[in-house]
Amino acid sequence: MRRTLDSVIAQEVTPALWIIVDDGSSDDTPVILADYAARHPWIRVLTKPDRGKRAVGPGVVEAFYFGLDQVDWQSFDYLCKLDLDLDLPKGYFAGLIARMERDPRLGSASGKPWFRDAAGAWVSERLGDEMSAGMTKFYRTECFHDIGGFVHEVMWDGIDCHKSRQLGWTACSFADEALRFEHLRPMGSSQKGIFTGRMRHGFGQYYMGSDFLFFTVSCLWRLAHPPYVLGGLASWWGYVKAWAQRVPRHQDAELVAMIRAYQRRALIVGKARATAEVEAAHAARWRGAAA
Repeated sequence: MRRTLDSVIAQEVTPALWIIVDDGSSDDTPVILADYAARHPWIRVLTKPDRGKRAVGPGVVEAFYFGLDQVDWQSFDYLCKLDLDLDLPKGYFAGLIARMERDPRLGSASGKPWFRDAAGAWVSERLGDEMSAGMTKFYRTECFHDIGGFVHEVMWDGIDCHKSRQLGWTACSFADEALRFEHLRPMGSSQKGIFTGRMRHGFGQYYMGSDFLFFTVSCLWRLAHPPYVLGGLASWWGYVKAWAQRVPRHQDAELVAMIRAYQRRALIVGKARATAEVEAAHAARWRGAAA
């Protein structure tokens, strides 16, 4: 947490306002946050009642909105949902803003997340270019408003990117070295273990409405990503288990149809071309909204 705090304070462009939500910490977190807030007037700490358990996905979004709902967020040009387990390069926010200023359709963006393995070597989390990273969701406020914000469920950080493209915006992550950040806790991990986290990812893909064949291929690809073999299998089982139990899915039928069509197309032509085709097909919706 201190590393995240220090890396944001050291930014070339610091936030006009940074709301940090403490939703039930039982360690020294409140004391540490109070110290930083006392030294930096643009940091505001809010305490949310402890729900009594960790709720990854819905709980993250719930905490985010607890803070967002207490400010006039539409008076800002940009907003960012930021986790407290990151180490950002100094030009991170400045770099994203510069890219958005150059591209008015860019609604959501991030750098690429990396983590260090037990030996200290850098490992990429292999985030696709068509997605902005969930742990540093940086949004143009107008786009965030148009998509209706985040859904309160696992895979909220994938659904939002697809919804943005459906409405004519674009979303992406940049591989630039200057925007590479360290994730201090690997993506897909869980307080119950990384395999539980991978199963949760599979459930999230099911909830979003992902095409089964596409997701199976994705899991096969991830067999070569730590934790090797078992991580991809755990993700696949999370999807299949949710399907077998007939768990309810995301109810935006038009969006689900678009996601599945995009994924099936990506199996044939690749994600980059499939993404470009979706962006081109829906560009008129963005121009209409802008007009």
